Amino acid sequence: MSLATVTAQQSNALASANAAAAAGTTSSSTTTSAGANATNPLVALSSNFNNFLQMLMTQLKNQDPTSPMDTNQFTSELVQFSGVEQQINTNASLTQLIQLTQAGETMQGTAMTGKHVTVQSGQIALQNGSGTLNFTDPTAGPVAIAITNSSGQPLYGTTLNATAGNNTWTWNGTNNQGTHLPDGAYNAAVVASNAGGTTTTLPFTVTGTATGVRSLGSGMQLQLGALSVPFSAVQSAGN
Repeated sequence: MSLATVTAQQSNALASANAAAAAGTTSSSTTTSAGANATNPLVALSSNFNNFLQMLMTQLKNQDPTSPMDTNQFTSELVQFSGVEQQINTNASLTQLIQLTQAGETMQGTAMTGKHVTVQSGQIALQNGSGTLNFTDPTAGPVAIAITNSSGQPLYGTTLNATAGNNTWTWNGTNNQGTHLPDGAYNAAVVASNAGGTTTTLPFTVTGTATGVRSLGSGMQLQLGALSVPFSAVQSAGN
């Protein structure tokens, strides 16, 4: 095995570690210790490093005294091995940090379960036949609220006279025909009419009951029935 081959192997170990970190994969709890060692990049790196040192010592013992080895070459490869080890350790630390963050969010979500929470979302959570959204209108006037399904088809629409400042509207879960819709997450829009005949889309928050937490590829999510939002979307939580 040549020095170049060892260097290539330790680079492959780093690539494997990076790929595992990017995919967010973890070893199964049922994996045997032998199998874990076979896929552990640090174990592979240690083996390659030992091989490298053995080759280096063999070459030093058998080098031509009249043409000694270039010390810059193996010094450079020693530095490369050290750099790879540090990067693998960094990846492992990042994985642990992600796991700790997810565990903290899980505990936070568990503490919120059963409580009323207000979150930022483009959807309204219909729970037990009721859903509540909150919006702020800078001026008093008519405001239109539209509820649509995931395909954008209109389900319910209404107009109300909003006051200047904070407003709360509760939907009873019926469509325009008066039929009660099943609980779920529905798209919502709040549009205010301006004095000049133009309209303004108003941002809103939704209030519902936290029912649990859910792990998605983007991270941990707080659930309000069928509605899932990141923890960063939570505005307040109460009893």
